[in-house]
Amino acid sequence: MENFWTYFEVLAPSIGVGLVFWLAIRAIFRADRNERAAETQAREEASDQGFKRDEPPAAPRS
Repeated sequence: MENFWTYFEVLAPSIGVGLVFWLAIRAIFRADRNERAAETQAREEASDQGFKRDEPPAAPRS
């Protein structure tokens, strides 16, 4: 049982750092996926209203 705790003490920091790295990368990928979904939705809504991608909206008539 003493060998188990020795190995645990050696491996625990590496496993902890790996877990933190995995959580950070996971958060980055989720944020990117949500950003792309929001951008796609905004583009669809803009195209439904007749706006084109490179044209600014027309000024209101007075």
